[in-house]
Amino acid sequence: QVQLVESGGGLVEPGGSLRLSCTASGFTFSTYTMSWYRQAPGKEREFVAMETSTGDIITYAESVKGRFTIFRDNAKNTVDLQMISLRPEDTAMYYCHAGHEQRPVEYWGQGIQVTVSS
Repeated sequence: QVQLVESGGGLVEPGGSLRLSCTASGFTFSTYTMSWYRQAPGKEREFVAMETSTGDIITYAESVKGRFTIFRDNAKNTVDLQMISLRPEDTAMYYCHAGHEQRPVEYWGQGIQVTVSS
């Protein structure tokens, strides 16, 4: 069955770094745009970063530009999110998302918590 499993979250101090990883299975990873979203308590889920299947388009939310980097590896079916210079406002549940590039098919991971606090 389809699975998107996130890992790498946790507690980090402001200014610190974390690397999230999402491992996919059960679908043809190389035909999906992969994205990261996040949802803070009391707020709506918001887009963070995305990379198309071939890597020709990479987009970031303004709030994370220059601090977050998305990496995908089609051979390993993984998409990572490297986060540096973390701020308390980056605290949220982070979700991995897969969107098919030709059909209205999408999948979500279960989410992983990132907490930025001293």
